[in-house]
Amino acid sequence: MYIRENLRWHIIWKLGWKSIVIFTVYSALVCLVYGPLNIHAVAIPWQPVATLGTAVAFYIGFKNNGSYDRFWEGRQLWGGIVNSSRTTAVQILEFVTSVVDAPGVDAPAASAEELTQRHRRMVYRQIAWCNALRIHLRRQPEQWDAAVAPFLEEEESEKLRQMANPPAQIIRQQAAALRKLREERGLLNDFQHVTMMNTLEVLYNLQGGCERIKNTPFPRQYAFFSMVFVYLFTAMMPLGLVTEFAKMGTSHIWLTVPFSVVVSWVFATIETVGHSSENPFENNMNDVSMTAICRSIEIDLRQMLGETEVPPKLDPVEDILY
Repeated sequence: MYIRENLRWHIIWKLGWKSIVIFTVYSALVCLVYGPLNIHAVAIPWQPVATLGTAVAFYIGFKNNGSYDRFWEGRQLWGGIVNSSRTTAVQILEFVTSVVDAPGVDAPAASAEELTQRHRRMVYRQIAWCNALRIHLRRQPEQWDAAVAPFLEEEESEKLRQMANPPAQIIRQQAAALRKLREERGLLNDFQHVTMMNTLEVLYNLQGGCERIKNTPFPRQYAFFSMVFVYLFTAMMPLGLVTEFAKMGTSHIWLTVPFSVVVSWVFATIETVGHSSENPFENNMNDVSMTAICRSIEIDLRQMLGETEVPPKLDPVEDILY
């Protein structure tokens, strides 16, 4: 996610130089054919071009609204993941505290050391889930060892990484741990168990929302024809502008080049901006900063455990927060 208030000029140039060059060469060619070569058949009236431009502007606006909605929904889902992760950690630390009155449970009282270990194991599993979901959405299984494995026991980590959907299986493991706390150790009563299971359900819903966006491409008919219409409009624009500037005098036809390039670049940039928001989980410049969010969750949850040596927050790389 780009966090600087204004885009740096080198980024603008990097994103637009190819289209600017193409528009400049094409417009200059139209002026050359119309002026020095005196082939006026290439020109068309400006009115149909202006009408087409209005229609394209409305179409691009509609498409970009849909693209931005996908990005914003993705960001809202990860905001929910942050809150639900904190809730999960608080419930683990405050519910799993001592032996409760659990019918049929005949277990010795849990020691402070055992509770600490259980707290740490379950809170770390929540951190692992956040990172596993991130690399699952970005299709980066090679990052498992660095991002997920440190928060799981070795055997559990090796088993989960082989699954088709590791984050879903991590929540399943968390549910199994809650059942053991209630049935085998008597560390949860029925109300606490149901409450924590409801929190796991919320995590599943948030994961499902992210997977819905990831696995459902932006409707290609909107994305494809948006690009086609922009190219069609930019191709027709110099043909219509050249006649308008010719009315001011023969030498003025060359004004077609800068005006055509500027307007064409604006339309092409709007199209590119919308395209960059279609898939918010690709680890690109304008996507949801899932890595930074996961780091923030890790810091919060480890400090809830009382740890003081936690990693720092991630800093943006060239104004981009990943």
